[in-house]
Amino acid sequence: MWLTQIRMISAGAIMLVLSGLRKQKPFAIWHQRHSALQVIAYGLFGLIPVQFFYFLAVQAGNASIATILQYLCPFVIVLYNVVRLRQLPQRSEVIGIIVAFMGTFLLVTNGHFGAIAVSPLVLFWGLLSAVGAATIALIPRDIMPEFGPLNTTGWGLLVAGLAMNTYHSAWLRPRHMPWQALLLIGAIILVGTVFALVLFNMSFQYIKPTTASLLDAFEPLSATVFSILLLRVPLTRYDLFGGALIILAVALLTVDVSHYLRRLWH
Repeated sequence: MWLTQIRMISAGAIMLVLSGLRKQKPFAIWHQRHSALQVIAYGLFGLIPVQFFYFLAVQAGNASIATILQYLCPFVIVLYNVVRLRQLPQRSEVIGIIVAFMGTFLLVTNGHFGAIAVSPLVLFWGLLSAVGAATIALIPRDIMPEFGPLNTTGWGLLVAGLAMNTYHSAWLRPRHMPWQALLLIGAIILVGTVFALVLFNMSFQYIKPTTASLLDAFEPLSATVFSILLLRVPLTRYDLFGGALIILAVALLTVDVSHYLRRLWH
């Protein structure tokens, strides 16, 4: 919890300072009741689940499995569109859901019926983080174009971190923290939060959003590779194959594969 708070408060403050230096009026988002309520909801119901619940899933399992489960978020969005907007899924979405189910089954059972290779706690926090990942894509859709990604994301992170501070004080640093841990925390804040979000949002100036989302969908693959290379996490072939199926399913939802197949055919 402390790490999540420090990550969100620090990253949010850095983004708002960058917004001020670029003269993007960081406080303008609070001048309208609608945008203020949306950024509060964005922080409480989106960023807290996607940040804190994801870390709980990592703690209960490992980074690769937690990340793969979090990237079930497109299917949460599909379900929202069906229930809330009455929009039936497209053919690519149906195929993606089936492929994701197969991948999740292999990931959870390790290929054995009746056996659960991942603890229920990992599934619980991982799926809640997937809901959070879907929420952060749905809630700020209206205010992001008007106020910009730095202001929207910065205030959302700050609201989320300060809200968690009412339950657990972020200013009480854990005792006996070595300098190596401080360096790792700095890397999480700067590289894993600020740089990642800023670069991702800047990419829309050069590539289409669908392309950016497709590239972002490879995060589970990178998490798996680095877990094997750096953390020596033992993964079975079922974990790898199940993760690959989920990544494929995300790609099916992001890009209309049938459209490109028809173009190649003709």
